Amino acid sequence: MNTETLREYCITKPSVTESFPFGGDALVFKVGAAGTPGKMFALLATESTPTTVNLKCDPERAVMLREEHSAVTPGYHMNKTHWNTVTLDGSIRMADVHDWIDHSYELVKKSLPRAVQAELN
Repeated sequence: MNTETLREYCITKPSVTESFPFGGDALVFKVGAAGTPGKMFALLATESTPTTVNLKCDPERAVMLREEHSAVTPGYHMNKTHWNTVTLDGSIRMADVHDWIDHSYELVKKSLPRAVQAELN
């Protein structure tokens, strides 16, 4: 999986926006209703080789994934309890990466105000 295929997967999710709020090498994906700032569920390092992505994760699952996969580490420049950095070095199946993106998206979506959640559904 490379930067573009990961980007394409993220933007297929409902109500997702993408931007470069931290500069040209950090593509941020947010979920939220139109007219709201949204909340980040993925941060893609566009200039890293191999590609890396930060994903939100349930704390217990985050620890488990780090123990199972050497390519999953505590979130770089993020809250290490709730975020993982995933290095896409070929050691992780694409289906797993998609599952982790979905998990991150759903966690963030559930944290939005109820009115925003209702608008998204």
